[in-house]
Amino acid sequence: MAVSPSLEDAPAAVAGYADPQKRPPFGPYLAFMSIFGTLVSAALLLARRQGRELPERVSAADLALVGTASHKLSRLVSKDKVTSPLRAPFTELEGKGGPAELEESSRGTGLQKAIGELLICPYCLGLWVVAAFSIGIVFAPRVTRFVASLFSALTISDFFQIAYKAAEEKGLG
Repeated sequence: MAVSPSLEDAPAAVAGYADPQKRPPFGPYLAFMSIFGTLVSAALLLARRQGRELPERVSAADLALVGTASHKLSRLVSKDKVTSPLRAPFTELEGKGGPAELEESSRGTGLQKAIGELLICPYCLGLWVVAAFSIGIVFAPRVTRFVASLFSALTISDFFQIAYKAAEEKGLG
């Protein structure tokens, strides 16, 4: 019978995955996954204990609202110049990114590197932000929808800013 590797066996179990110097920080990644799963499970359990009903299905409006708001908030945290002080202890500046954005790489090892990688990845942060907005809709729908609408409107505004700049560059503005 095959036995799944324990945490003590983890280095041997992943030895063939990548050179240890290039390998992602698996321990902190596993911790992040555990924290995420625990927080979402705890929120759902609390909602059930408080008698809060989860929607039978998510409306298209909430799906669009949470999706666009999460896109913007995750990019804001992971790429925006203004939020760089939050990332600085865990990242290294690589240079300019997209409009009002920076490109950074994670630095350090272990937990510092894992936090850096989470903070510079809008896709990685997106899961956490989507979960937060979704749980917010269960516990405080009015406030959550209002806050999400701010970020959704900012997403729309950003697209107009980019379109306007492109039009100006083509002599149309």
